[in-house]
Amino acid sequence: MEIDRRLFIAGLGGAAAVATMGPEAKADAIEDFMIEELAAEDTAKFPTVAEVEAQIETRSYRRGAGSLFIATRGNVKKLDPMPEKPTLIDFYNHRFGGVVRHCLQSANHAQKTGMPEEIIFACLLHDVVQSMMKSDHGWWGAQLFEPYVSEKVTFAIRYHAALRFYPDPSVGYEYPDLYKRIWGEDYKPPAYVETTYKMVRKHKWYMAPRMVTVNDLYAFDPNVQVTLDPFVDIIGRNFKQPKEGLGNDNSPVAHMWRTIINPDAPL
Repeated sequence: MEIDRRLFIAGLGGAAAVATMGPEAKADAIEDFMIEELAAEDTAKFPTVAEVEAQIETRSYRRGAGSLFIATRGNVKKLDPMPEKPTLIDFYNHRFGGVVRHCLQSANHAQKTGMPEEIIFACLLHDVVQSMMKSDHGWWGAQLFEPYVSEKVTFAIRYHAALRFYPDPSVGYEYPDLYKRIWGEDYKPPAYVETTYKMVRKHKWYMAPRMVTVNDLYAFDPNVQVTLDPFVDIIGRNFKQPKEGLGNDNSPVAHMWRTIINPDAPL
């Protein structure tokens, strides 16, 4: 698939922003860009669940693996070194990869549409765990951030993944065509997702994860250049940065941060 280089570079924030990205981050960004481009193409023909399953043995990787652990093309590259006491911003700059662009777009859209700060922050965080794990990423993401963010932000991150499969016309959320491509047009979410959706739908914080879905796929605009700069103060107000550095604070999830720091460690 050919890509529009100018559009791609502009979406990342321009040539200067691209120059600061490591090889892995660039590869992730290209993958995300291609997915978005495919989603915008003719959607008249979607695969069935059976056709999607038939593709499994045609790949040398698992689709649920985080982007840090697989190469979208060619071999993986050496990662940038991390500071001794890494902050959340260090992970955005050196580890979360191409998904950062998507999350920045999501947070930017939420900010422009007047969402509360906690929702903007949840949008900024909601998918970055996909650098480590894509399967059930809402639950993985909530676990990764839970010791450092508010209960409501955790709730929004954890349950946005389940809510993606269920339209809510009252807020303008429709089932995305992209999901028909990923899972098949006849896909039905598993029972635990259905049960989760029903629980969250009745919860007082339902609109928190729902607003993340609203500001998710629909937020992408290739003509908008977004950097982390406008969200640095929001991170400062809403993220409890451990003084020892993420991965060194002996929290229940420190091992997850260490895994992202060094995904080349075999043990």
